[in-house]
Amino acid sequence: MVYYMADGLPWCTTEETISDRPTLVFFHGFGGGSSAYEWSKVYPAFASEYRIIAPDLIGWGQSSHLERNYTIDDYLTTLPEFLEEINSGPVTAIASSLTAAFMIRVAITRPELFKSLILTTPAGLSDFGENYSQSFFAKLVTTPVIDRFIYDFGVANETGIRNFLENRQFANSDRVYPEIVSAYLDSATQPLAEYSALSFVRGDLCFDLAEYIEKLTTPTAMIWGRKSQFTGPEIGLKLAQMNPTFIKAFEIIEEVGLTPQLELPGVTIGLIRRFLTKDLA
Repeated sequence: MVYYMADGLPWCTTEETISDRPTLVFFHGFGGGSSAYEWSKVYPAFASEYRIIAPDLIGWGQSSHLERNYTIDDYLTTLPEFLEEINSGPVTAIASSLTAAFMIRVAITRPELFKSLILTTPAGLSDFGENYSQSFFAKLVTTPVIDRFIYDFGVANETGIRNFLENRQFANSDRVYPEIVSAYLDSATQPLAEYSALSFVRGDLCFDLAEYIEKLTTPTAMIWGRKSQFTGPEIGLKLAQMNPTFIKAFEIIEEVGLTPQLELPGVTIGLIRRFLTKDLA
């Protein structure tokens, strides 16, 4: 698993060691072209105070890509293994979308790995009994040949990436600039990248987070874009209300879609800083 760190100057002088700092680990969500780039406008704001780590998950970005369909257990296994590998003690995990939902499940079974969670739009995408895998599009992608056609022509090209970002992921299409499209396209066109993306689109990685949320015992904050198209803030509020003891903060950002960390990174940075210094301290 490839991961990125803020190491050396200007983030660390010769008089200090980054490993002595508290650790923030930024985990990207899933979708065609996802990678650690998703958090690249946010984590530099914390690099002078924290040990920053941002991985590409298996099947995404520059990390290894498996030539097979992916399962929920793949990530429930590799996420805690990665946290053990970086050897930093309890971390604050900052994660988005379906990965954020996985992080809740990992925190339930391995609470010793975490100091706190800060999650943007955490949802299993089949929450409260809504089975995404039974949707028309999910069923369409289960058809051999058609699935690869959809990926090649709907995802793994500049037009497909831009259309998805502008029409589905962002609330304001003017915020989708060329660098974002290029980063997503680079990830989507890696060899074998279609396996993880199609596993996600088919619904193989989706689950009902409502079945787990009450078991969470790690202090958690949630951020939700008001205009998130796949799972609106009403889903987040219902989840938060199921565990008010440990979900200590819930914030809605107006005029933002699924990834506030890319669409309004300054606002996202401000909320994360508040959570770190006040709400989850």
